[in-house]
Amino acid sequence: MSQQEVYKFNVPTFGPGVVFDVDYSVRQEQFRFFTEALRANKLRSYVDQMVVEAEEYFSKWGESGTVDLKYELEHLIILTASRCLLGREVREKLFDDVSSLFHDLDNGMQPVSVIFPYLPIPAHRRRDRARQRLKEIFATIIKSRKASGRAEEDMLQCFIDSKYKSGRSTTEGEITGLLIAALFAGQHTSSITSTWTGAYMLRFKQYFAAAEEEQKEVMKRHGDKIDHDILAEMDVLYRCIKEALRLHPPLIMLLRQSHNDFSVTTKDGKEFDIPKGHIVATSPAFANRLPHIFKNPDSYDPDRYAPGREEDKAAGRLLIKAIWTHLLRNFEFELVSPFPETNWKAMVVGIKDEVMVNFKRRKLVVDN
Repeated sequence: MSQQEVYKFNVPTFGPGVVFDVDYSVRQEQFRFFTEALRANKLRSYVDQMVVEAEEYFSKWGESGTVDLKYELEHLIILTASRCLLGREVREKLFDDVSSLFHDLDNGMQPVSVIFPYLPIPAHRRRDRARQRLKEIFATIIKSRKASGRAEEDMLQCFIDSKYKSGRSTTEGEITGLLIAALFAGQHTSSITSTWTGAYMLRFKQYFAAAEEEQKEVMKRHGDKIDHDILAEMDVLYRCIKEALRLHPPLIMLLRQSHNDFSVTTKDGKEFDIPKGHIVATSPAFANRLPHIFKNPDSYDPDRYAPGREEDKAAGRLLIKAIWTHLLRNFEFELVSPFPETNWKAMVVGIKDEVMVNFKRRKLVVDN
């Protein structure tokens, strides 16, 4: 099965020559570039930047007040993504411009775009102008880095340094497209999942308390330090994140086109024939609530991933962990708006309304 045919509508957003506009062999090489940029040694430096962004952002909150958690986390994550993915130059000098351009790119992904990605509507025209401007901005940054010989610790630098098996370097257009794809892959999913994580922990306060206790234990061992390895020790927080993601996956439909005839047999023994050329779809939102995999699948139960149960396993989400580690250590929260509903109308399924919380600044006290 293949992604390329069903996701061609992304080409105007990501640009030519990347991801869904190239054949399988080239796409696999580009996915290798992503893998290299997300290796553990790279993630260690990204975590340091994530922590700095979180500390700076939340330092601007007062001693107490009321905020929309959804808005705050969305804004923090785009700031953090700008630093870790797009680079210091964008974060420090061009953030407002680039953020506005990404907003136009994002809004250029409409339901009609799936069927008619090149339809000359205003949203598509703004999308196309934004992508061209982003290419110009990154071309300038790339030329500056190469001319100065300066290397940075970010995904942009990883893509600049990447080479295909033939020995060819990535072009400026390819680098821009790969960065756009990376931001689209991570920005919405991270902000949505971090907000659901907070909403559920505040609704089921025993898990917020358990996450606080975990922070105290971690701080006994490491003090106030937060890094990649310390985040990896936070199993309670990880399980809260994982359970929120299980109940509310931002991508509710995954599509592939079959390249051959094949058959699928279900758990109940039913057999389905899939003809060559047909579209195959699976829904994480459905699969994540199958009762033969997850006990009481509609219930919020982070302990389902605890030792002895382990109903599912997956890699941790460092950015969400870093943000909630800072919040757990420095604030008390109370959910004051109704528990949020799911926004099923969005292309990436998120939260429908505001998530209003009261906060009060405090330092988590660690018993010796």
